[in-house]
Amino acid sequence: MSAAHVRHRPPTALERPREIVVACAPLRSQVNLSTILRAAGCCGITTVYATGNVRPDPAVARDSLGQIEVRAHRSLAPVLRQLRADGYRLVGLEQTTDSANLHTFAFPRRTALVVGNERQGLKDEELALMDDCVEIPVWGMPHSHNVATATAMALYEYCRQYPAG
Repeated sequence: MSAAHVRHRPPTALERPREIVVACAPLRSQVNLSTILRAAGCCGITTVYATGNVRPDPAVARDSLGQIEVRAHRSLAPVLRQLRADGYRLVGLEQTTDSANLHTFAFPRRTALVVGNERQGLKDEELALMDDCVEIPVWGMPHSHNVATATAMALYEYCRQYPAG
């Protein structure tokens, strides 16, 4: 007889803290923000900058709210300028004419992943601040993933590239 399966293992320990933060444009849905927080928590990320109406749903964000510092701000551009001054490379998760494919993009270790609004994406002023933009290829309709799904995919790729932190 085989041993019983164990569910909900403890998190894998990181050898060093993650050097990625997430910066979110004002989102229409608190469910999307809360899902992003949950994904960030699973990735061992400790700081998320959220702008606009910031009211995460604890039922969706789950235990991440105890692990992540959520820094609420009114608008995104000043946050991005400060992150750049703090040495982060600003990587927008956005489909643009110059976006790199997420499958081949090499994330800098010190990255601020910048996530746009569900409908409008990143504003022109915010896009102008980006050092890089990455997009996730799609093979059907609609032309893009949900913002929380896309953020989780990008965070997972970053973690794949830096598994130890």
